[in-house]
Amino acid sequence: MSVVDATLGAGYTVGDFLLIVAAGFVVLAIGMLYRAVKGPTMQDRVLAVNVLGTNTVVILAILGAALSEPTFLDIALVYALLNFLMAIAISKFTVERGGVL
Repeated sequence: MSVVDATLGAGYTVGDFLLIVAAGFVVLAIGMLYRAVKGPTMQDRVLAVNVLGTNTVVILAILGAALSEPTFLDIALVYALLNFLMAIAISKFTVERGGVL
């Protein structure tokens, strides 16, 4: 028996299960926030912020599915594009002249 079957067997709906999963991702994001603030190097901080952005996209997509709101998916898509552009911009400015990414 899988976790989803056990959850559905306990009287929860799929939306409830997805909300629990989204809460788990929020807990993981809080843990990654520590690395973004206390990272020993700039590269650690950039990677942590990128992971936080990706985690936010996943949380928005799960919430969109759990609450049956397709606008959350649109917001997640735009946020994913902005997260990608942010990673490229920060990487460009942190690499030394002539350095390789």
